[in-house]
Amino acid sequence: MEEEVSYSTVAFKYGPPREKKEEATIYAEVKPEAPAAVPAPIGVIMTEQKANLSELMEGMRILENKTAKLRRDRGDLNYTLGVILNFSSFPVTEYCPDKKCQPCRPNWIRFQEKCYLFYEEEHPWKTWEESRRYCQNETADLVVIDGLQEQEFIKNHTKFYFDRCHGYWFGLYEKDKTWVWIDGHNDNLRFWTNETLGSSGPCALMIPRSNPTQSWDPADCVFLNKFICEREALIRSE
Repeated sequence: MEEEVSYSTVAFKYGPPREKKEEATIYAEVKPEAPAAVPAPIGVIMTEQKANLSELMEGMRILENKTAKLRRDRGDLNYTLGVILNFSSFPVTEYCPDKKCQPCRPNWIRFQEKCYLFYEEEHPWKTWEESRRYCQNETADLVVIDGLQEQEFIKNHTKFYFDRCHGYWFGLYEKDKTWVWIDGHNDNLRFWTNETLGSSGPCALMIPRSNPTQSWDPADCVFLNKFICEREALIRSE
């Protein structure tokens, strides 16, 4: 008996072929290498450094000058303030007419850092004590002479009057057989005259028309004479 053979149909489905995904292409930008920097010559570098150093030094010099000026200005202001504080009532109109301050008041003469008043009023003149009180009322005192230069300045501003025995009182007197200035220090100038003029005494009188180094006369303190006041200038000289 023959075996019965069965046939089955197998169907194959064919679709379109799958497309392969294209791989992404990556493009990189390739930049050319920059040329290597060429170092500057040593001479050029040194010149630039010297220029920079010179500029720095000039800046420092300018700064130091400004600092020094500020320091001087502050010192001058402190000096002026110290002078003003010596007055119980500062005479603004005398020192600062038209709002511009002067070193000295009218009729006072400036020499270096001081102002001097040469009392030239007519007779009656004053004793040594009266002369000193007059100066003190002007917030000053009889002049203290510190050296030959100041002595010569004073001598050049004294005038002959009345007779050869009269002169100008100044701030020197005898105490315990020692000549002492009114500021307390002993005299070591000794510009005494070689002549004998009038009555001798313990107060120093400056005689006009005489050698600057031989012009002081030891006179009686009650002798009536002109005199010289001195005080600090309001503004220091530059």
